[in-house]
Amino acid sequence: MGNSPDFEAAVRRGSLRRTVVRGRAKLDEFATSSPARLALFTFVLVITVFTSLLSLPVASRDGTPTPFHDALFTAVSAVCVTGLTVVSTATHWSFFGQLVMIIGVFVGGLGILTLASVLSLAVSKRLGVRGKLMAQNSMNTSATSALGEVGSLLRIVITTSVAIEVALMLMLTPRFLVLGESFPTALWHGIFYSISSFNNAGFTPHSDGLVPYETDLWILVPLMLGVALGSLGFPVLMILIAHRFNTRRWPLHTKLTLLVTGILLSAGTLFWGALEWNNPETIGEMDVGDKVIHAAFASVMTRSGGFNLVDQIDMHPATMLLSDALMFAGGGSASTAGGIKVTTIAVMFLAIFAEARGDTDVRAFGRRIPEGTMRVAISVIVLGATLVSVATGTLLVLSGTTLDRALFESISAFATVGLSTNLSAELPPAGKYVLSALMFAGRIGTITLAAALTLRQRNQLYHYPEERPIIG
Repeated sequence: MGNSPDFEAAVRRGSLRRTVVRGRAKLDEFATSSPARLALFTFVLVITVFTSLLSLPVASRDGTPTPFHDALFTAVSAVCVTGLTVVSTATHWSFFGQLVMIIGVFVGGLGILTLASVLSLAVSKRLGVRGKLMAQNSMNTSATSALGEVGSLLRIVITTSVAIEVALMLMLTPRFLVLGESFPTALWHGIFYSISSFNNAGFTPHSDGLVPYETDLWILVPLMLGVALGSLGFPVLMILIAHRFNTRRWPLHTKLTLLVTGILLSAGTLFWGALEWNNPETIGEMDVGDKVIHAAFASVMTRSGGFNLVDQIDMHPATMLLSDALMFAGGGSASTAGGIKVTTIAVMFLAIFAEARGDTDVRAFGRRIPEGTMRVAISVIVLGATLVSVATGTLLVLSGTTLDRALFESISAFATVGLSTNLSAELPPAGKYVLSALMFAGRIGTITLAAALTLRQRNQLYHYPEERPIIG
């Protein structure tokens, strides 16, 4: 006697439910055991999808397919929230192409924030009780949660990001209307710039970029605000939302991030303005107020925003070197900004000061920084410097350009900044592949390296005899 249809349907539902449970368990195990591979697989998949979309004829204004190397470069730049371009965003891409780009930026930005949060949870599950409590304080979330509960964390990330982007859009759209744009165009530009700024991407839908608005504070201030908030990082934003200016409740990560960010922004404004003050090619012929605006804007954008008001190639060589340093520094950890991150710099300088004073412990704000954290910081810095050096040498061989342009473009790609001397557009396809790989490595490499090194912490049952080599 055969089974009834209801019985067979129930069996199928039960089988499907078990399959989903097993798949989710395997995904959780994969995410916990190998966060680096999870990050690589996810971003490669997303980049492949957006490359395919940008290669379609409908994505270009003239209706012809975009060459693969240009579509790949743009997809990587969007998903890795960089902002480097090899074709004009305004004139080459159709509305569909621009829409694909900005969705790529949105997805990439959320992916980076979520990935960093997931990796923090993965790390917390492997660090014991003390490590979990530290992670809980830094992330303002339950560090003992299973990765299967990351959906609630994802909702917080999305809600916070979208709320900030909507606020920026509401600030920008009315200004574009006042400047004479139609409502649909003004709304599109408001949405585009809000997503691009918060995610530190630096893409602009105008053919002449932000040059027409170089003294318009109604445009420049929201962009600077969006870039600054995006560069702080999700853990810092959550702490500020929860505790506002009650500094006694701030964890060490928040204090270091805000302190170093403030120092870099102030120093960047001062030195950039001083170096370019009399340069007639940039701000030399402007009045004092406009010079200050340009200097502050450049300081904010150089650390990862990617928007620019002057041609980078017209800057003084010393200003380009300053920009290299600021770009390499980047923004906060678990943020949409790139670079080696401000906390990495803070840890290294604190270690140097401790060594100079002869202290055995590295301390900050009444807390001792573990030696393992310093080793991770050294690894991130060395990895970044190595990638930039190799890419710079490769670009010199492929393009025959000058060292300052090749170095500037390499650091901009690695730090996912997006500022350019226009070298990206001049490179042959091989050079564009090099920069694409550098953007991907810079966006994924430092995050996964830090997580992988932390996850590899283990207790040793013995130690070798100690012996100091001669240093210096």
